[in-house]
Amino acid sequence: MSIATPSNAEAVSAVVRLLAEAAPEADRSGAFPWAGMRAVHQSGLLESTVATRYGGAGANLAQTARLLAELGRGDPSVALISAMTLFTHLGQAVKGHWPEALYKDLLAQAKHGPLLLNAARVEPELGSPARGGLPATRARRTTHGWSITGRKRFVTGAHGLTHFLVWAHTDEVSARVGTFVVANGLPGITVIDTWNSLGMRASGSHDVVFIDVEVPEDHVIDLTPAGVAEQDNRGHAAITLALTALYVGVAEAAQAAFNRFVHERVPSNLGRPIAQTERILALSGEIDLLIGSARQIIFDALDAPAASAELLIRARLLAGRHLRDAVQNAVRGLGNPGLGAECGLERHFRDIQAVLVHAPQEDTAIALLGRAAFDRWKAEEAIASTPAPYVASPAQPLPSLSQIRPGGDRTAPTKRESVG
Repeated sequence: MSIATPSNAEAVSAVVRLLAEAAPEADRSGAFPWAGMRAVHQSGLLESTVATRYGGAGANLAQTARLLAELGRGDPSVALISAMTLFTHLGQAVKGHWPEALYKDLLAQAKHGPLLLNAARVEPELGSPARGGLPATRARRTTHGWSITGRKRFVTGAHGLTHFLVWAHTDEVSARVGTFVVANGLPGITVIDTWNSLGMRASGSHDVVFIDVEVPEDHVIDLTPAGVAEQDNRGHAAITLALTALYVGVAEAAQAAFNRFVHERVPSNLGRPIAQTERILALSGEIDLLIGSARQIIFDALDAPAASAELLIRARLLAGRHLRDAVQNAVRGLGNPGLGAECGLERHFRDIQAVLVHAPQEDTAIALLGRAAFDRWKAEEAIASTPAPYVASPAQPLPSLSQIRPGGDRTAPTKRESVG
């Protein structure tokens, strides 16, 4: 298998073309996009974030985001499924938190077929962990390891994953919370086809039920006390911004479909392509402004050294809104043709609706910014209200000891100092 990196434009372009050809049928059927996933794997892109110490290309987060933007132009469902594995490898590259033997074993499996990993965190009762709370899914101690029982929702790529990364609490007296590595296909795992979404249909984000699923003792990551296990939305701000980059690809694919239509559409009463009319020229400019700005916002933020969580969250929200508006403007500007499947815009319009649905959702992210703004204001107010230390002016020296009475007051003013 040849290894391609996000900077290998030729290899990436070939994969994107294949994804774009397969995407319409994958969208219609809602089936797992095996053709696209195999193409990403065979190109080496699926392992591009594996650390160099493991023999990988060692792509960083900004490079990964640029790769996701390209894959998103071809098929955003494939890009989303790929992102989950890419981010998992990137996490191991940075933190090294996986059991070493287990991680190396998974890398060995990747030589023979797509290694597809994704976190299973959301639960029916809990909802999104981004809003707080701990999992109901339980990991019970057994003589050989752990037994996992629970139900997870919105597990992207469920039917095709090789491993679920299941967020669960232990049954110990002092409960801990961690991520358990569960191989797909083990007894007790059932994928329930609940995903019937407006867009991103081939992502197959179905429910998964685990009933007494046995896993080895060392197949667990980041076991921590339950009190410190809640999701850190600020800490994940860079990852969620990088994920938003795949929707740059969706918007650019919509822009290409719009451009193609307006150049091919020649009304008999006009006698020339509608692309040459002032209205369409202005609309094209607005679309390009929104998409170009979103791309710039995302990658400038990811490239910035030591960017704050607030900067990254703002970038994600602004870029996501720009991308959503751009595709909506394209559809609205074309009227009925824009809503028809034959134009190609309709699928991209449905897919772009998911741009700000990923955790933390838009309202949660806005609340984070609001809270940070209040905290900044309080800090500024505290500084402003702190009395400044007295600093003597050279023109007005402090009174000498001889001018101070035993009680602490200055002596009465002399005749020269008297007023009136």
